[in-house]
Amino acid sequence: MGHFQGMPFQPRNTGRARALRWAASPAERLLWRYLSRAQTGAKFSRQMPVGPFFADFLCREMRLVVELDGFSHEARLDEDAARDRWFAANGYHVLRFTNATVLGNVDGVVAAIRGAVMEGREQAHP
Repeated sequence: MGHFQGMPFQPRNTGRARALRWAASPAERLLWRYLSRAQTGAKFSRQMPVGPFFADFLCREMRLVVELDGFSHEARLDEDAARDRWFAANGYHVLRFTNATVLGNVDGVVAAIRGAVMEGREQAHP
């Protein structure tokens, strides 16, 4: 563990992030095609470490996390709620979509993300 201006930090777990990217679901791969081309008006990265978690997609500039929930999501509701609370307490806004929603309406999902980016910019620069 190192220090940055007196604050301890954890080195980035790039191996785990790489493994998560390789294991991406079809919905994650589809959404990434849109997010990687900045079709939302902001730069996103995928499988990024944020505190003790890995965000499916992260826009650092807007502190916006996009999470996709798979078929086993109902078994993880408590874990996801804890993640969302941590993100909110640390200044991140979380958008959640199901894999089925992404696969069935990717344009709507991208529009919702674009709307959140625009709203965040308006709040930052009223």
